[in-house]
Amino acid sequence: MTTESIARLMAVAPVIPVIVVDDIEHALPLARALVAGGLRVLEVTLRTPVALDAIRAMKKVEGAIVGAGTVINQQDLSDAISAGSEFIVSPGLTETLGKTAVREKIPFLPGIANAGDIMRGLEMGLTHFKFFPAMAAGGLPALKALAAPFSQCRFCPTGGITPDNASDWLAFDPVLCVGGSWVAPRGPVDESKVEHLARKAATLRA
Repeated sequence: MTTESIARLMAVAPVIPVIVVDDIEHALPLARALVAGGLRVLEVTLRTPVALDAIRAMKKVEGAIVGAGTVINQQDLSDAISAGSEFIVSPGLTETLGKTAVREKIPFLPGIANAGDIMRGLEMGLTHFKFFPAMAAGGLPALKALAAPFSQCRFCPTGGITPDNASDWLAFDPVLCVGGSWVAPRGPVDESKVEHLARKAATLRA
């Protein structure tokens, strides 16, 4: 894994959809609609029994870059890689998970919420992080304060990000993208609606 690889993924679009799939039949139409709307980097959270199958299904959509989110341990990581995940997102960062991800050389975006988390990541050679839970952890003022001593770091705030506040986050230079669930509503997929939401999200800029 290189820092450049996760940085490239974070630069593809301003929003990374945070996806929860309850029914495997929803996976393909959801991925099609998101990619058609300009959001190609898709984070499928490992929160449901069909998540790994959803990753496999979504990878069939041309242009989709599909990864696993809510990866919290080595088994999750192994399962996600076996399912074909192209990147890994975690809500936090442990030494065991971080070192394993680095060893696997897969783009890895671990969650951080304080300076200690960032320092732990830097010791592993990581410089790109998910700021989570963004709003509950203090919002944009908290990230600005946290980022100040770590000028080499870049962030993807996730948790409480909405169409109304996403541009504020994206206006902060260390923020490369945001994670958002609003573009991928849970349940049956209305492809035209999802594509519309994705198109709007893909044009979000400061």
